[in-house]
Amino acid sequence: MASTSTPLTLPVLPLDDEVVLPGMVVPLDLNDTDVRAAVEAAQAAARSEPGKPKVLLVPRIDGEYAGTGVLGTIEQVGRLADGDPGALIRGRSRVKIGAGTTGPGAALWVEGTAVDQTVPEPLPGHVTELVKEYKALATAWLRKRGAWQVVDRVQAIDDVSTLADNSGYSPFLTTEQKVELLETADPVTRLKLATQQLRDHLAEQDVAETIAKDVQEGVDKQQREFLLRRQLEAVRKELRELNGEQEGEESDDYRARVEAADLPEKVREAALKEVDKLERSSDQSPEGSWIRTWLDTVLELPWNERTEDAYDIQGAQAILDAEHAGLEDVKERITEYLAVRKRRSDRGLGVVGGRRGGAVLALVGPPGVGKTSLGESVAHAMGRKFVRVALGGVRDEAEIRGHRRTYVGALPGRIVRAIKEAGSMNPVVLLDEIDKVGSDFRGDPAAALLEVLDPAQNHTFRDHYLEVELDLSDVVFLATANVLEAIPEALLDRMELVRLDGYTEDEKIVIARDHLLPRQLERAGLAKDEVVIDESALRMLAGEYTREAGVRTLERSVARLLRKVAAQHELGERELPFTVTDEELRGLIGRPHHVPESAQDPAERRTAVPGVATGLAVTGAGGDVLFVEASLADPETGAAGLTLTGQLGDVMKESAQIALSFLRSRGAELELPVGDLKDRGVHIHFPAGAVPKDGPSAGVTMTTALASLLSGRLVRTDVAMTGEVSLTGRVLPIGGVKQKLLAAHRAGVTTVIIPKRNEADLDDVPAEVLEKLDVHAVTDVRQVLELALSPATNGAAPEVPVAA
Repeated sequence: MASTSTPLTLPVLPLDDEVVLPGMVVPLDLNDTDVRAAVEAAQAAARSEPGKPKVLLVPRIDGEYAGTGVLGTIEQVGRLADGDPGALIRGRSRVKIGAGTTGPGAALWVEGTAVDQTVPEPLPGHVTELVKEYKALATAWLRKRGAWQVVDRVQAIDDVSTLADNSGYSPFLTTEQKVELLETADPVTRLKLATQQLRDHLAEQDVAETIAKDVQEGVDKQQREFLLRRQLEAVRKELRELNGEQEGEESDDYRARVEAADLPEKVREAALKEVDKLERSSDQSPEGSWIRTWLDTVLELPWNERTEDAYDIQGAQAILDAEHAGLEDVKERITEYLAVRKRRSDRGLGVVGGRRGGAVLALVGPPGVGKTSLGESVAHAMGRKFVRVALGGVRDEAEIRGHRRTYVGALPGRIVRAIKEAGSMNPVVLLDEIDKVGSDFRGDPAAALLEVLDPAQNHTFRDHYLEVELDLSDVVFLATANVLEAIPEALLDRMELVRLDGYTEDEKIVIARDHLLPRQLERAGLAKDEVVIDESALRMLAGEYTREAGVRTLERSVARLLRKVAAQHELGERELPFTVTDEELRGLIGRPHHVPESAQDPAERRTAVPGVATGLAVTGAGGDVLFVEASLADPETGAAGLTLTGQLGDVMKESAQIALSFLRSRGAELELPVGDLKDRGVHIHFPAGAVPKDGPSAGVTMTTALASLLSGRLVRTDVAMTGEVSLTGRVLPIGGVKQKLLAAHRAGVTTVIIPKRNEADLDDVPAEVLEKLDVHAVTDVRQVLELALSPATNGAAPEVPVAA
């Protein structure tokens, strides 16, 4: 590149926040003092020099002059478009500003050096490519602005320096960018800079246009949607008028209802999507009806409604004690739950990991012990809403998780309906008779309950109908069942088991006096002081008329007794008030149905003959006594072997085989005539043959019955026993000790034999029951026989019953 330098002395024309590049023609207002002074000084100097007046155009940024200016010639002085005096100045070349000097007029004069750099011909290849790129970018920008005439002028520029300086006309360049172009002396470098500035501007413009386009499309869509909705409303209004419907009959404003409702964010999004579908569907479409039903269900659910728990622990315990006698285990568990909830709330731990502090309890016990009514008491004690879900006979999995919305008549599941009915997200939900749930080709409802009753999963429960997450982690679930074995193992593992094993006789009397009698007096239309049932009568009702684990039959007996008294009073046969004693019961409601063995005549007792023993069993109705009868067949019949009757299960049949094998192998040690067992058939029978029986706990009872049969010694009437027996005569542990001891107490038994390893279960038995029972914990069958068999008669041969 070649460069030339020419010294110049010129008046300064300052440009505030403006930049003029070589080749540009700009009009300047002569009303500006600095501009007028520079123009007049240039005109004065031009009188002595040939050519047009010359000035130095220098940018002044924030009061400071740039180091490079532009030599400008005053082309014309006249009037501007607005009528003010002005001058037309053309930029010629760059001038490097030097020291100040003096000159005519009031303007500032400086010395400068004109700098003019040229590019050698022909242009290098990279410079040519740069020129093409700049012209292409400039053309694209000018075409967007519609400046077609300027496009031709730019395309006609071939000089690199002129082309670079032409960017000074660009309105998008800042003052700093123009100063940078002015101070860049090298034409190629200046063209690169101009190209980069133009490229950056086009990129920004593309982004701005994209944003503006998106915004405009959004605005257009909203306007179009608004217009279409207004048209849709007008069409529907016309249709309603045509069909004679009232304006307010069609509640189509679901969108406003959804937006006004206090819904979780994800539920709101799902509801708004359904609203969009509803607005697009026609009134005759069945889909519209399904969507309305779904929206109504979602809007009626109490998504953010919760009742405040009553954290008065002592008050809650008092409520439970007042409404239910006994049941200490479940009362203690509810009290513990409330105490923990109170401490979590006090320490700000109400929600941990998205889960709240709900509970899942399984109340397992015989009928009539108060499992269902206990749920209401728990809700009352906690200050929560209560709702009951009956699961007995439910066989369809959709009853729990809901139906898919594709089906006609689809409904949410029973859990969602229970939450909706309760009106809060933290009610007490009683799942009644969970052991009665069935399964068939439609699915397994018990499997559908796995997620509902799992504290680790139920905070994100999904109903098939709703298809949105429902938080069940704050719900207290109480499941009731009569038979523990009928509950699937996986479901039982998710629940905390609380056993209700039945009431003692004293507890039944308290319940009858404080709860059952007042309720039945009201139902019978009797005042509290008109009929009084003596405690002795209540005890006889509980012990001899209604031998059961619960109190349901006892309440029916009390109701029957009060009805009889009310009827006699209405017939004029009895005066009120009246006190019912134990002596009056037989005349009112007949003879007792359950007379204890100990109260019967010795000759009429079941154990009055050898070969009969009293065992203990657990049924779906609680504990019960179980009699075992054994006999030997006549050797002349030749019917050897073991015969079992009484509808027994496989485990009980095996227990009979074990008992027989033990006596055959060890009978000589016990001084029993075991020779009879080899030649004569053995028959073991369990009365109540229509009732299925199974389990290993009758092993010691069958062994005792056979030993009594062979020895001729009677089994004591006041003794009942339970335990599994092994081939070596060991007594092994069994289950249901509490229920069995309660049954023994109800039956009038005073001595109970249990396995030694079941001693720990005695802690669960009420103290008043243990006081009336003589419990022996044994480890061997020999101990059982010593305790259960009566002493042998002196010199008398045993009388062995013979089967016909």
